Amino acid sequence: MTSSATRPVTSPVTSPAAMPPRRYLDNAATSWPKPEAVWQAWERAARDNGAAAGRGGYRDAIAAGQIIQQARSAAAAMLGVAADRVALPMSATLGLNQAIRGLVRPGDHVIATAADHNATLRPLAQLAAAGEIELTVVPCDRGGWVDPQEIAKAWQKATRLVTVSQASNVTGVLQDAEAIVGITRERGGLSLVDAAQTFGQIPITAGVAAADVFVAPAHKWLLGMHGVAVVSVREGVACQPLILGGTGSASESLTPPLTLAEQFEAGTPDLSAAAALVAAIDWLQAKGIESRATFCGGLAAACRARLADLPGVQLVGSQENQLAGPPIVSFTVAGYSPAEVAALLEQIAGVQARSGLHCAALIHEHLGTATGGTVRLAFGPFNTLADIDAVVSALVAIMQ
Repeated sequence: MTSSATRPVTSPVTSPAAMPPRRYLDNAATSWPKPEAVWQAWERAARDNGAAAGRGGYRDAIAAGQIIQQARSAAAAMLGVAADRVALPMSATLGLNQAIRGLVRPGDHVIATAADHNATLRPLAQLAAAGEIELTVVPCDRGGWVDPQEIAKAWQKATRLVTVSQASNVTGVLQDAEAIVGITRERGGLSLVDAAQTFGQIPITAGVAAADVFVAPAHKWLLGMHGVAVVSVREGVACQPLILGGTGSASESLTPPLTLAEQFEAGTPDLSAAAALVAAIDWLQAKGIESRATFCGGLAAACRARLADLPGVQLVGSQENQLAGPPIVSFTVAGYSPAEVAALLEQIAGVQARSGLHCAALIHEHLGTATGGTVRLAFGPFNTLADIDAVVSALVAIMQ
């Protein structure tokens, strides 16, 4: 995938005019490009409708509400759950915060993992620092994998909630989230699965979809846009709202409505993002998630194989658990900081990669990358083998 569009970098080494064509390899942060149908749906909702869903009885406001409901239904169908168990908060971070703060009570014990994202760990750490909960963070191994039995070992009488990122955004290692959900349910606790790095890229099993709360953003592997996320809450699980405000319903009452969607969707929804999500799911279903996982996973495996042959390049993560995970390749280069490598990759070959700790505070202590983090490549459906060639050629040039 190449594009004639270029952007300047902060380093003075290369002028914008000399920049090579863009090769985007940061799909774990946000997917790009989007399928054409997604861009079209996003723009059409803004240009041709533009109304606020649930905020009027006129034709376009009703149509806007129908688009929001279509997005809920499409996401629910992917998960195999009822549409009334799905809500669309404005971001996965907001959904995770609401789930955490809406489920735990003073005195509860919560189990998280060292491979979790900061969107989960930070609200938990804040609650623990305030003395509202007790928090145990179970370790991962040097590849980033969490043994489900560590969850069982950490269990306490007061344990109420267990959180897990289904796949690491740093290494791409896939956790046994189904086993963790099962252990939690057997012991009477609640499970929260952060599927930011899996939903849309990897088929979600019924055991994972059955988590008490399941959260994923639209703008990553679902190939949607920023401004909407997917939250599924199991029937019978009560989650108190975090944000109170307008919902477009029950306006006569200062008590918020009790439906799941209205509890998670206070405020005016992003109509264009919801329309784009419907188009993205349609595109994914037409292409087949399994075939997409095979294609993108093949690119990541090919990239790891090529990098493994380069002296000075150290791959990060457990290959055994990466093969079934999202197409993420994480590595370091001897003699260079990850930030330096990422800057040089773009200057030399137009490769846009992420460097650093990747919003994951604790996993690097276990990976041995606490100083500087890693360089991360994440392949999407519009990448090609030529992008791998560009990465390898650039790394060879860097290390000469």
